[in-house]
Formats: sequence, structure tokens, C-alpha cells
Amino acid sequence: MSVLPSAVTPRLWGDKRFHTWNTEMREQFGTKVFKVMLDAGFTCPNRDGRIATGGCTFCSARGSGDFAGSRRDDLVTQFNKIRDLQHKKWPEAQYIGYFQAYTNTYAPVDELREYYEVILQQPGVVGLSIATRPDCLPDDVVDYLAELNERTYLWVEMGLQTVHETTSVLINRAHDTRCYEEAVEKLRRRGIRVCAHIIYGLPGETHDMMLDTARAVARMDVQGIKVHLLHLMRKTPMVKQYEAGLVRFLEKDEYVKLVVDTLELLPPDMIVHRLTGDAPRDLLIGPMWSLKKWEVLNAIDAELVSRSTWQGKQWTGADVK
Repeated sequence: MSVLPSAVTPRLWGDKRFHTWNTEMREQFGTKVFKVMLDAGFTCPNRDGRIATGGCTFCSARGSGDFAGSRRDDLVTQFNKIRDLQHKKWPEAQYIGYFQAYTNTYAPVDELREYYEVILQQPGVVGLSIATRPDCLPDDVVDYLAELNERTYLWVEMGLQTVHETTSVLINRAHDTRCYEEAVEKLRRRGIRVCAHIIYGLPGETHDMMLDTARAVARMDVQGIKVHLLHLMRKTPMVKQYEAGLVRFLEKDEYVKLVVDTLELLPPDMIVHRLTGDAPRDLLIGPMWSLKKWEVLNAIDAELVSRSTWQGKQWTGADVK
């Protein structure tokens, strides 16, 4: 349970000043729960020409699934390999099957059912997290997701990245913000949890522009958020934008302050799935400080303490629908 703030006491979730995924999982399931990252072999309508080609300019050749299992393996083999690696650290943990790479609702429902159900059958699996695009949620897919939501712990994760349409064009997102909002509304009508992904450091965005995205997410009916630092990786279309001077790497202190500014704006019941991440070292062009993930997370904790602040301190709820 979280500790309510007083005039001098920060709000805490466990020992953290934000509503962590780990705390939420322990409250839900009474133990450590980790995501097992999977690659089911999907593609993306932003790559295959149905909507656009080339993909989002920041997206790697593995469709943002660089740490997922290998698609050369079947899903059960992938699950076992990734689970066993993480299980060494948390031997008593349970698992959420995370369909991470590419667009994981971009297939007929019968095909999706085969993928999802086989992971739900694995010992210790308590739920699924499905990464997708807002333009890949036809009614029959949402009907099936609603069915899953009745029988397991389900999240749908969608990349918003930014609310600024000028940036959307630069990164070739190939959907507008209204499309995202409509997808959230469609999922929430069926009671499905939604996690919004945003990226800080996109081409041309200022501090205020990035916080505009945070404010928009705070007003949406989403239950979780992932805040990503922009990673520039080799062989992505964004390399050309970087070479043209359109991309500036954020400094670590700058990113830390942005994250804490964001946490202050978020509703206190929104679950923070992630505040930073890393990219494969052999693919990363920058920022290189991001490889020291725990240093970044510790700096975020220290900034929260230094400011005497916490998640939701600046959130009033007045704009929430």
C-alpha cells in the first residue's frame, strides 16, 4: 500500500516516490513478476506498405524487440530461454508474456489466438502484455482482447511517442494523435488496461514540447506509462536525420529533470512501467551514458529527493475525462 503524503512527508510506493511496476505486481500477485520478451514474427503496417514504408525512423531492424527472443525459435522455446535467464535472479518469480517486437495485433484473430494462448499455457504465466499500434485494433481483435482480459491479467502497450504532429511526420509514425486517443477509448470501453509509450529527445522537440506529451498522457484514460530516452541505433532511418543535424542527444541531467517533471504531472494511480532503458551496445550510436541504466535510475531517485517531490505532486485531476 502507498503512504499518503502530508505537508512534509512524500508519497511513497514501497521505497520509491513513484508508482512502480514492481510495487504494483507485488500488490497484485504477492511476488516478483517479470516480463518475458517475445518475438512472434509479426511485421508492421508502417513497414510493409499497407500504411507506410520504412517504419518509424528510430525503430531498429528488430522492431524494438532487440532484447526479445529470436524469431528463429518457436514461442515456447523463446519463452523458456528468456525466462531461464531472468529466473536465475528471481527464482520465485511469476511471468507475463510480453509480445514486444513489431506490431503484435497485426494478424487475423485466429493467428493471434494461437500465439497468445500457447504462452498463457506456460507454467507460472499470470498475464500478457501486447505491444501494438493504435491503427491495428479492428473490432474482432478488440473483442478477443476483451475476452482475454476476462481470464488473465492483460495490458495493451501502444507507442504514442509524442503529441506533436510535426514530430510525428519527422519520425514517420504514420498515425496522428487522434488515432491514438480513439484506440485508447476503444480499449477502455472494454475495460482493457493501456500503457502509453513516450520518447524524450525526438528531433526538434524542446523541453516544453516533451512535457506537452506528458500532460496529454496524464489526461488520457491510460493506466500505465513507459518513458523512453531516444536511442540512436545503427542502420535505422534516423541515422540520416542525425547526420543532417536534426537529432541532438539529451544530456543525462537534462533527461533526469525531464523524467521528474513528468512524474510530478502524472496521476498517482498511473503505473510507471519504465523510466529509462538501454539499447544493444554494438548498435548504439548515442547517447552512450544511457548504457549505465542503474546510474540513470539512481539519479532520478536522487532528483526526486532533492526536489522533495513525488509522482502526482503537480497533478490535480481537473483535466481528466
